[in-house]
Amino acid sequence: MKKKVTILSQGCRLNHAETATIINEFSESGYLDVDLTDNPEIVVINTCTVTENGDKDTIRLVNKINKTTNNAKIALIGCQSQVKKGALLKLNNVEWVIGNDHKLDTVSLILNKKKGVNANKIQKKTFFQQYSSFDPRHTRVNLKIQDGCDFFCSFCIIPFARGPARSRDYDNVLNDAKSLISLGVKEIILTGINLGTYESNGKSFYNLLDALLNINSNIRFRISSIEPTTIDERMIQLWNKYPNLCRYLHLPLQSGTNEILKKMRRKYDLKEFDNYITSISNEISNICIGTDVIVGFPGETDDLFEKTYQFLETAPINYFHVFSYSERSMAHARKFEDKVPINSIKERSKQLRTLSKKKWREFCINQLGRVKTILFESKKNNYWMGTTDDYIKVACKSDENLKNMVLPVCLKTYENEQVYGKIEALRKKKK
Repeated sequence: MKKKVTILSQGCRLNHAETATIINEFSESGYLDVDLTDNPEIVVINTCTVTENGDKDTIRLVNKINKTTNNAKIALIGCQSQVKKGALLKLNNVEWVIGNDHKLDTVSLILNKKKGVNANKIQKKTFFQQYSSFDPRHTRVNLKIQDGCDFFCSFCIIPFARGPARSRDYDNVLNDAKSLISLGVKEIILTGINLGTYESNGKSFYNLLDALLNINSNIRFRISSIEPTTIDERMIQLWNKYPNLCRYLHLPLQSGTNEILKKMRRKYDLKEFDNYITSISNEISNICIGTDVIVGFPGETDDLFEKTYQFLETAPINYFHVFSYSERSMAHARKFEDKVPINSIKERSKQLRTLSKKKWREFCINQLGRVKTILFESKKNNYWMGTTDDYIKVACKSDENLKNMVLPVCLKTYENEQVYGKIEALRKKKK
């Protein structure tokens, strides 16, 4: 009988991409991937440490595993393991703590019963990935092309947890993408810590994206979060040239004031950011633009927060992820003294989340009546749920099995923060 393993992923898309690779390696080694309720012998958690909540989530999850399994052995891997190995090894039933530098060696380290490995320095180089990015648990697949960051924003621990920027081998990425397509994947999401810094064998992110889009015009490619200063000016040409490049862009802003952006050590000012998103929204019709905002960064006064609010209210940004500032070890901002009270952070976060919902509702309502191509992913409450290329989640009623089907859908109504659509034509699923 095969040994059972459960693999859980926290945090960013890059973690999910790496988790898929680890699942495939466990499968190659004779393990059966099961749900946590199926009493696995081993549980692997791909951890996140971007915020304080990520650290707390790991502890909660370890406690849950200990309560719901028969003393499963736990492996903690990834970002939190890279920077907090000693503390994590003290948690009950945690047998392995493996940092990012050896994350993709998880299976061999477990088989060899090594408790944990953390190199002192992650080398900067182009890397090759052996196992496929295919994830049988998801319809839209994350494809890792890059890791690490050299920017050292003052709030961020990721350069210490992930190491310097390094890119996956160009041909290796293309071959993996072709393999995913041969397995029936209809949408591939390009992921990394700092995507726009991709460079391999003289090929930039622009070159790689152009090559990927040429593989198969029926396969959608989506760019995950990308730093605004790393985007090649020629990118607009790709959106105009390739219908299969999703009309979607997520650009982290972090603050709507130059004063805070400077303290954060961001590599742009507000005018540069505004000019870029305005240009994109004018050049690419119906593109969805999202962003990240940190609330309560040290020195953020009521007046500076109000300026951020006003910028987000008027800018061509359709939604934002709101993060409450939390102090991270190693990050430079921990030295700042002008802290913002927790109650103020909570109230400001609430205001921005309310504004984000309002702007997202407006974006969705503006798309009603349009026919969009939907990739269907799962069924929920008698509705099939799918995603447009501009990232709208759409619910459609159908008695057919629509999983992984791509169909034209007319967006009809927006009710209770959900878009509902009607399928224009039901095409037979291709084998």
